[in-house]
This record gives sequence, C-alpha cells and structure tokens, in this order.
Amino acid sequence: MTQLHLALDWTPNINHIGFFVAQAQGFYAAEGIEVHISDPSADNYSLTPAKKVELGEADFALCPTESLISYQTKKDPFPLKAIAAILQEDLSAIVVRKDSNIRSPKDLEGKTYASYQARYEDDIVRQMIRNEGGKGDLQVIYPEKLGIWNTVLSGKYDATWVFMNWEGVQVKSLGEELRAFKLADYQIPYSYSPVLACNGNQIKDKKDAYRRFLKGSAAGFRFSQEQPEKAIQILQDLVPAQDQNIDLREALQLTVPHFSKGKIWGYLDEERVGEFLSWLRGNKLEHSEVEVKSLVSNELLDLN
Repeated sequence: MTQLHLALDWTPNINHIGFFVAQAQGFYAAEGIEVHISDPSADNYSLTPAKKVELGEADFALCPTESLISYQTKKDPFPLKAIAAILQEDLSAIVVRKDSNIRSPKDLEGKTYASYQARYEDDIVRQMIRNEGGKGDLQVIYPEKLGIWNTVLSGKYDATWVFMNWEGVQVKSLGEELRAFKLADYQIPYSYSPVLACNGNQIKDKKDAYRRFLKGSAAGFRFSQEQPEKAIQILQDLVPAQDQNIDLREALQLTVPHFSKGKIWGYLDEERVGEFLSWLRGNKLEHSEVEVKSLVSNELLDLN
C-alpha cells in the first residue's frame, strides 16, 4: 500500500467529508493507497498545512489559493501547486454579529477584525471597506487560530472570516445570528478555498499515486452526495466536541451542490484563478509575474 499524508486546513468539518468517507468506505484501499489524515489541532496550528508540504511532512495540504501565490513568490520560492478544488463556489464570508451596528463593510471602518494572518487576508478586508466608500482603516488582531471564531461570537472582536456552510450553520444552534458580507458582492473576485495542494516538483514522479488519491477522494465526495446519511454518520464522530452542535445535515445540504462541476470533482478554472491574480495586482497586493499555469493543474483529475 502506498502511504500518503493529507494535512487538513482546520479541524474535521463538512469541507473534508469526502476524504473521511473515502477512508472509511475503502475507496483509498481499493486504489492501493493508505491515507493518513491530520488536522491542526494536533500541534495547535504551529505549522500550517502548506508548510508541512514544504517540509516534506505531508504529501497534500488544504489551503486557500492565496497560499499558492505566497509560496511561489516568497524569497525562497517553493512550488506549492493546486491539483484539485474542494468547492466550486466561494462559501466563505466576512461576518459580524447581527445585533451589531455593522450593516455593510463600510461600517467595519475602525472596528476590530480577528485575522488568521493569511497572505492578503487583512488587505482584502480593507479593500472591501474601500469598495464601499470607506478608508480601509481596520484594527487587526491575531488571536490563536483555533479560537478566532469564539472571539467574534463572544463580542470580544467585531468581525472575522468564516465558512457559511460550517460556522454559519453552527451559529443558529447557539441562538445567535450573523450578518455576512460575501466578497463577490463587493467587487472582489475571490478564487478557490480550499484547494488541495502538493509539491509541484513531485507530481511527475508521484503522478500515479496522486491520481489514485484523487480518484479515491472523488469517490468519497460523490458518495457524500448520493448517500448523505451514511456520510454524515462517518463524519459525526470525527467532529471535535466544540462543533458537535452543528447540524451536519444542513451543512452538507448547503455544501453538496458545490463539490463538483457537473460530474467532475476537483476542477480548477484557470480563468477564475487568473481573474483573482489580476485583481491582487490591480490593487497592488501582488507584484510578481507568477503565472496561473504554475499555480494550478487539472492534469491528475479524471475529467471524463
């Protein structure tokens, strides 16, 4: 059995369901691979998933498109490359408590924002404020990553960035309400998040194993679409205690339409990635000449 390691971007949640289903249902085993799946709670996010790939500690990382650009353009470039998209639509949003007086991104002016300290993140939020007529003044705070969500729920900080198909579902069970600002509604052509990324230099030598991993993963996500109740049972026991109040059926129902493009799981639209890259350059957030083709590839996917 070929051994592979997938480093998740967060503790087990609905975006990851296909990987856990593939593992539990034997789809990986049928492909002759054994997949170890780890999440950031193991080391309290001391290393990002992308960093684990760079260090050779993981074969695959879940990360946003921004990480691909960041790693390929840093002082010592690393060829982090996306080989699949988990979601075909951006299901994330900047959120505030609904009982706050923040009714549009412009109202975030001077407010506190709990940041994950990701590349471009803070500047994207500032630009959202500017696009609504504000100056982009924002008080950025960097709490511990795994505790960021709680700081907004408690009212300690005003805003943060979440997945509406996860934290957006959880908030209902807590008797709270959110006001969400989707980037696309404020002239920001955000790209894919998360993507499945690997060391681009290893694709040639490990092409067969990586293709088998993607085939098994695609089967896991299809199973989640076709047999949601069984998929939910698999995920339920893996969800951490603090998230056990999330309605997994609602979360999966919100997510399922976005797992694939037609029948193709994982597809990456180069034009869409290029639009986001052009937006970053147009707003002077990125100055490199990195090309889209070096960032993403569909060559390992079953496109039939």
